[in-house]
Amino acid sequence: MKTRQALGVAAAAGACAFALSRFARSSRDVDFDGASVLIIGGSRGLGLELARQFGAEGAHVTIAARDPRELERARIDLQERGCSAATIICDVRDRTQVVRVVDQVARERGGLDVLVNDAGIIQIGPIDHMTVDDFEDAMATHFWGPLFAMLAALPHMRRAGARRIVNISSIGGKLAVPHLLPYSASKFALTGLSEGVRAELAREGISVTTVIPGLMRTGSTYNARFKGKHRWEFAWSHLASSVPGLSIEASKAARQIIEACRSGAPELIITPVARIAVAMKALAPSFVAGLMATANRLLPSGNQVDGDEAKSGWQSVSRLVPSVLSTLMDRAARRNNEVPT
Repeated sequence: MKTRQALGVAAAAGACAFALSRFARSSRDVDFDGASVLIIGGSRGLGLELARQFGAEGAHVTIAARDPRELERARIDLQERGCSAATIICDVRDRTQVVRVVDQVARERGGLDVLVNDAGIIQIGPIDHMTVDDFEDAMATHFWGPLFAMLAALPHMRRAGARRIVNISSIGGKLAVPHLLPYSASKFALTGLSEGVRAELAREGISVTTVIPGLMRTGSTYNARFKGKHRWEFAWSHLASSVPGLSIEASKAARQIIEACRSGAPELIITPVARIAVAMKALAPSFVAGLMATANRLLPSGNQVDGDEAKSGWQSVSRLVPSVLSTLMDRAARRNNEVPT
């Protein structure tokens, strides 16, 4: 009888704790209608999909990116959807440009409520073909750029009260993936930065969400940079992102990110495969290390002829890609502004 009573008390306590956590979460939820949202890296891919969905909720969206042609296409896309959106040219690797953009948005929009750091580059190929410049470029884009943006945004956000920062990292920022070393190393740095900033800003009411996406169908591999055996590197990465179940549509990923931002969640891992991978690394690091070594042996070897030259996905097409096997990824590329310029 005592055991039954104890179980009943424990169940009641658990239900109460769950209800309180849900209430606390809902009380922290923010409304994006009329909010000022800056998305750095918002001209294509996931960033553009986030802009669409923030805009659909009534937010005043500003997207910043390097390519003026991509920005113009994104502006037209958002305008046709009835979104309130502005565009600004900005190289996230340049601190002066980042500070200028943040200050301009805060001034013209009457503040800055949400900052999304989504600018990214992807370099794929064996380490023998990667240079120090590749690593520096990845760090400048994925680590220094978000840091510049957050430091510039804080004075505006502190004056306004409870605000949101979203840093888009990657499963590559939790698990080192072969042939993605510059990308993975810089995403590890962003993950650590984002988690640390959250801890320091929590008491000020500014929530920082670290997003860890798994494979997404954005079409971004067409604009990735490939080294080594270019066509084979492009083929495996593009086809892997085309597989349903292994990858997720950008629109679905964006919806999850916006909900995490709304509630101020500390971390969001997107796709079941990514969640399993993170859990396996924590529970069985030696097994995962062996798995990654095996995966590396299955990937293409180097190419001494022109392997040091970086080529885009558009320059690396073959009979395999594009094809019926990559239909979902190719469709995503057209939808998300990942088209050749």
